[in-house]
Amino acid sequence: MKGLITIGMLVLSNVFMTFAWYGNLKLRDMNGGKDPFPLIIIILLSWGVALFEYCLTIPANRIGFVGSGGPFSLFQLKIIQECISLVVFTVLALTLFKTETFRWNYLISFALILLAVYFAFKK
Repeated sequence: MKGLITIGMLVLSNVFMTFAWYGNLKLRDMNGGKDPFPLIIIILLSWGVALFEYCLTIPANRIGFVGSGGPFSLFQLKIIQECISLVVFTVLALTLFKTETFRWNYLISFALILLAVYFAFKK
């Protein structure tokens, strides 16, 4: 159960973080390629969004970490986080940024990352 809670919280945290990092590019895209706000405002807005990411990631890591009674080692937590990050980013990129295409080399890259996850959990 702690593993599922951890993964769910990491997915939600990555949604916030992906919007914090890349959402500003969509704002510019929606404004005809022009920045709707000065860079400092975009940075502050992104920090505000990232706060929610931290409010989910920190507890997720504490719940999931084996040293706190969870099922995952530190390295496993990090690898899970990176894998989730790429999945969330891909969904965002393909749904919000219509100019992006998913190419075969990205698929191979993701397959290699899944292999990393496999080996990280192999005893």
